[in-house]
This record gives sequence, structure tokens and C-alpha cells, in this order.
Amino acid sequence: MPNRSDTKVITPALLRDWALPVPSGGKDARGTVLVVGGSRFTPGAVLLAGVAALRAGAGVLQLATAESTAAALSIQVPEALVVGLPETSAGAVAGRSGDRLSDLVAEADVVAVGPGLNDIDETLRLLHVVCDAAPSDTALVLDAYALGALSHEPGLLVGAGRPVVLTPNLTEARHLLGRDVGEDLDAEAAELADRYDAVVSLFGHVADPDGGSWREESGDAGLGTSGSGDVRCGLLAGLLSRGARPAQAACWAAFAHAVSGQRLVPQYGRIGFLARELLAEIPHTIATV
Repeated sequence: MPNRSDTKVITPALLRDWALPVPSGGKDARGTVLVVGGSRFTPGAVLLAGVAALRAGAGVLQLATAESTAAALSIQVPEALVVGLPETSAGAVAGRSGDRLSDLVAEADVVAVGPGLNDIDETLRLLHVVCDAAPSDTALVLDAYALGALSHEPGLLVGAGRPVVLTPNLTEARHLLGRDVGEDLDAEAAELADRYDAVVSLFGHVADPDGGSWREESGDAGLGTSGSGDVRCGLLAGLLSRGARPAQAACWAAFAHAVSGQRLVPQYGRIGFLARELLAEIPHTIATV
């Protein structure tokens, strides 16, 4: 286990000294994000994550989701290539190997798995499809049901040398830890980073497997709203796509997510804004650090 350094508070000054890459050239220079998620009943999670990735700077967006919702999603997100995936009878995305999904994974710079998925067994199969198809330098962001699936096979990503970021909430962290989550979230994030060989962002507490530890302190109650985690997942994927390293992307995403919420408080109050309203605030928040 690495020696843990003192936890650093994520501030604008810290982020200015850890400036994001600013790609030049066309959209390909800003990378391709593939979001794998959704179900017959939760296509909105994929929409939120995908648009957040674009708002954070991704150049190309691709969405792989339940085939029954793909056409509607392609109209709602005209900037994206949307591919329908096979479904189970209950409307969950089926974790089947297939040339189209494997090809998309192989060509993506970042693959975000989890938003809107709703079947643990099928999600674990999807994770295997993604890991088998993705080149070793392809970054993965695992969220929601993908984290629950990972808890069933905790060694899946260990030692692979792949850039990975996990974004658990407290319930998902409990599954990943196999116990209740303690009050010291810095320590809990660090334990998860060590156990899963990945950068972990847990309620603004960021840890990497090499011993780094950071904390975002400006998040407020309004972020605890439906779809907020999907926005954070996509935001992180977009930052990775434009060239940020995993811990850097996690810290910037934690800050941009929290401060975008703060910017909505004067209009909607502390707990009145919607997750989709965070999306338009992301570029300004990042640009004004």
C-alpha cells in the first residue's frame, strides 16, 4: 500500500497550477467518448452523461444504449452517433459480445460505462466486453451499476495498467468495500483506490493508487438530485478525452460539478435545480477557474 500524502483541498489556485490540456486542431484532437448505458426506462442517464462530456470538451460523442430508445436519443442528442444494443425482455441492455459495440470501444479514447444500466449480471458481461475490446491506453469511467458489477469481480481491473476512474456514491462504495462506509471519506476513497487499482472520486473525495489524495469542499445539498451523478460521470469522461490524466480529471470534475451547482443557487435555490441545468454551467465554470 502506498504512503498516503496529506489530503489537498481542491481550490481554483490548485487547479490553475494543474491546468487542463487545451487541444488544438479539429474534433479528433479532443478525443472520442463512448457512453455505454441506459435501458428501456432510463435513456435520460445516457443523455446527461453524453452532453456533459461534450460540455467538458470532448470532440466526438458516441452513445451505445438500449435499442428501443436509440432513435429517440439520437434526436435528443443530434451531436452524437447513437447505436442501439440488444435488450433483455425486461428492457435492460444485454451484455453480449458484438462487432458493433466492440468496434466502438476499440476506437474510443474514453469509455464511460454505467449511467442508466439496471441489471448487475448483464452489466458485468458488458464490462468484460469493454475490457476485452479496449486498447490498454483507453480510459474507463465506471459509474452506477458498473460499480456494483465490479464489486462482484474486484480483480477485473487490477494490474491491467489501464487508466480507470470509479465514481461511487455511498451505496456503491458500500458494495465496493463489502462493508458500511465510515465517516472519513478521504480514508475510504484511499482504500478503494488501493483495492481496485484505480482513481476514485467519492463525494468529492479523490484518491489515486499512487498515494495522492484531494478533497472538494464546496459541494452542497443541491447536487443530491436525480441525474447529478450521470452529469459528473460524463464531465469526467470529457476531461479525460481532452487529455487530462485520471486524478487531474477527477479533481477538475469534482470542482466543476460542485461550482456549477453553486452557480444555479441564485436562480433556483439550494435544492431546486435539476441535473440537466448543470450542463450549461460546466463550460463557464471550467473556463473561469
